[in-house]
Amino acid sequence: MNGNNITEEKALEERAKFIGAFNGTMIDIWKEKIVDMDIIDTGSLLDSVAALPVRADGRFSEVVLVQCFLEYGLWQDYGTGREVWRGNPGDIGRDKVRERRRWFSRKYYASVFKLRDFIADNMGREFIGVMSDIFDEKRMKASTAFYKNHSL
Repeated sequence: MNGNNITEEKALEERAKFIGAFNGTMIDIWKEKIVDMDIIDTGSLLDSVAALPVRADGRFSEVVLVQCFLEYGLWQDYGTGREVWRGNPGDIGRDKVRERRRWFSRKYYASVFKLRDFIADNMGREFIGVMSDIFDEKRMKASTAFYKNHSL
């Protein structure tokens, strides 16, 4: 195999490491956003940001990443709160004190796309490595010899 191809074991190791780091980075991004938006009244929103355990199949080709935070962050994005309730008819007869503050940042979206690109590249290089092994005459003989000796 050349330097661009990777073994299945190496590919799985890289994906597991990247996904773990990605999850940590997402938590940092959420916390940074809370601090930048200055929504630290009691600190409960900032303290609520957490990563739930990563669920992945054994090959990390299907991964479920979940970050959680108090619902209050979404209300910041909608611009609602004590004086502007959800589902209000629009004009509630007083000045709107709260302003909408974007919760989902470009940095967050960029990180999601970076994860997508990493997984695509990593799995592609793994596939190339597998295909080059298949056409390696020595490896092919060794794998077919196993099946000849262990008939099903």
